[in-house]
Amino acid sequence: MPPRAKAEEDREKSKRIGALAALWPFVAPYRAMLAAALTTLVLTACVSLVLPMAVRRVVDGFETEEAALLDSYFAAALGVAALLALGTALRYYLVTRLGERVVADIRTAVFDRMVGMSPAFYERVMTGEVLSRITTDTTLILSVIGSSVSVALRNVLILMGGLALMLATSGKLSGLVLLLVPAVIVPIVLLGRRLRRLSRENQDWIAASSGNASEALLSVQTVQAFTHEEQSRRTFWDVTEKSYIAAQKRVGTRAVMTVIVIFLVFAGIVGVLWIGARDVRADVMSVGELVQFVIYSVMVAGAVGAMTEVWGELQRAAGATERLVELLHAQDAVTDPAQPRPLANPVRGDIRFEDVTFHYPSRPETAALNGISLHVRPGETVALVGPSGAGKTTIIQLLLRFYDPQAGRILLDGVDLRDTTRATFRHHIALVPQDPVIFAATARENIRFGRPEATDAQVEAAARAAAAHGFLSALPEGYETYVGERGIMLSGGQKQRIAIARAILRDAPVLLLDEATSALDAESERAVQHAVDEMAATRTTLIVAHRLATVKKADRIVVFDQGRIVAEGTHEALVAEGGLYARLARLQFTDGIDTAA
Repeated sequence: MPPRAKAEEDREKSKRIGALAALWPFVAPYRAMLAAALTTLVLTACVSLVLPMAVRRVVDGFETEEAALLDSYFAAALGVAALLALGTALRYYLVTRLGERVVADIRTAVFDRMVGMSPAFYERVMTGEVLSRITTDTTLILSVIGSSVSVALRNVLILMGGLALMLATSGKLSGLVLLLVPAVIVPIVLLGRRLRRLSRENQDWIAASSGNASEALLSVQTVQAFTHEEQSRRTFWDVTEKSYIAAQKRVGTRAVMTVIVIFLVFAGIVGVLWIGARDVRADVMSVGELVQFVIYSVMVAGAVGAMTEVWGELQRAAGATERLVELLHAQDAVTDPAQPRPLANPVRGDIRFEDVTFHYPSRPETAALNGISLHVRPGETVALVGPSGAGKTTIIQLLLRFYDPQAGRILLDGVDLRDTTRATFRHHIALVPQDPVIFAATARENIRFGRPEATDAQVEAAARAAAAHGFLSALPEGYETYVGERGIMLSGGQKQRIAIARAILRDAPVLLLDEATSALDAESERAVQHAVDEMAATRTTLIVAHRLATVKKADRIVVFDQGRIVAEGTHEALVAEGGLYARLARLQFTDGIDTAA
């Protein structure tokens, strides 16, 4: 069992089927549909209980000499069967439709919650595991809402009604049947506990398998480049095999429970039938009454057997519900205030870091930023330079409020980012990340991601400004070309130019460039740099760069080292000053060696 799964099992083992109650908020909006489904369920159960009485009439009618009366018995039995068929079909339609609707709402709710979680959350939870919960776990819940609960309720009604009618038919035979009940219930309770634990373990291994596959497939080029396919196959096989072993144990336990219960139930029926046959011969009861009692016994036994099957499904769904509820109730380290402050209109782009100290959640012992104070005035272009790991990209991440600092505060136009909603201030920021994200869509849709309401002409104008129009026009279907998952059809430089076009199209007052031209050739870089310079002229711009040639025109250069600001000024002033920046400039411009990268 995975360590996380074992911890969760230890923590959750006191819970039982009651976990399914967490689904009620999703079912409640569809009370009318639920009521209709329950009504048809009760009606079909009642009709099922009437059917043995009709059979009894038919059997005992063989002894009557009135043909018309016998015909009416057969007609009544046929009518009951038709009513049962119609009610069952309607019940299936209603509960299945309800299940599909509820599961769609659950998936939407979980995705809505997960897509808003900060990167700090995904340092602890693998994306593949979240996807497994959204798909596999919701499929289990669909099975329960769309089938298992309906079957369980129907069999409960048949069990109770059947027992009552058995007693009315023959108290003696019913007493013998009831003696078997404890023998049936004990294995259900004992084996059911083990079944729930195995079901939870199985689901956790499935989630681990999904996470492993997602990680490998999303990095398939790196896997293949390092000839790591065989190791990846072995790792995936190992996790999948453990999932299979857990499933095998669960299936085996369920099979043993089914064998025990069904054998005990039907052994009891055979014994009761034997005693009933003796009563028929002694004229204590009629053949029709015995047939009626036997049918009720079979219905009760079938209900008990079905409930053992459904019990296992309910336990699996209870585990799935717990996992989904964990996501829905997951606490995010970054939250919006209950009463947010508005930003100034228009946003000027005045940025302040006031004595900011920050540790990444996964590295709490190391300060990524240590007492940083930085003021970027509206319309100013500030470049952040320094060795890798110095804290430059962390500035970008904090400004987007992917994380909150442990000390200090960050302000936009005098408003602490924690005092307004993330959507409010992010709407005024355009980002070009170091690793551009390209979606599995057309080139036009990828650029329009920056401003969904933009026209085709505006999209193409942004592409021209980013020096992307040429290669986009040359694609097989131009801007309408599907670029593949993560832009696999495009080169690194082409992806970066689409990302820059996306930022240009957004037309936000704050522009963040994280190594925006690192993947471009010299000619494209000159074209894009010209576009960036024009865009930065009217915006507050932060540029993270290792290649100092791209930041020489910045209004101010801020040098970072080990999470601190060690110098700031213009390119010429910093070179004249000496120190870290002068050393980096000397290495890049004189020796041609970029040791900062």
